[in-house]
Amino acid sequence: MRFITTLLALSFLGATAAQAEMNLTSSDLAAGKPMADAQVFNGFGCSGKNISPQLKWSGAPSGTKSFAIMAYDPDAPTGSGWWHWTVFNLPTDATEIATGASGKLPAGAIEGRTDFGSSGYGGACPPEGHGPHRYQFTVYALSVDKLPLDKDAPAAMVGFFARANALDQATIEVTYER
Repeated sequence: MRFITTLLALSFLGATAAQAEMNLTSSDLAAGKPMADAQVFNGFGCSGKNISPQLKWSGAPSGTKSFAIMAYDPDAPTGSGWWHWTVFNLPTDATEIATGASGKLPAGAIEGRTDFGSSGYGGACPPEGHGPHRYQFTVYALSVDKLPLDKDAPAAMVGFFARANALDQATIEVTYER
């Protein structure tokens, strides 16, 4: 019985440590709170500033060789959500991106195509009267130096490769409605 109790305690501690590895913070996004107009899209009936948010991460596991960032709205009425931003091939010495970093990322980093049809950050812009949407900003610690993709890679493909090579991840979820 003592063995089982010890095994359960170690399993619990291991799960807690694994879940607490990576941490993601932002000076522009507050978890569970509405997104500021600075991060809202400018177009499709929205009049935000379309500025990519500041993101800072820590606690990447050993073996991390690069990072990817993805921003996603699972509530978009498309049947597959809406991809607002993909960034991949961020070097391991990058642990933060500044406000407005879209288009000005570290050398080698690539911004893939969003569901707006172009690369770069595309802010929140849910249908009017559709209620609050959730926007999930996730940083992935990857086991590979580079994803085998370019700037024309659709977000679903970036997501596939990021998840297939993820060692850990951290997410901030915010909301927005109009």
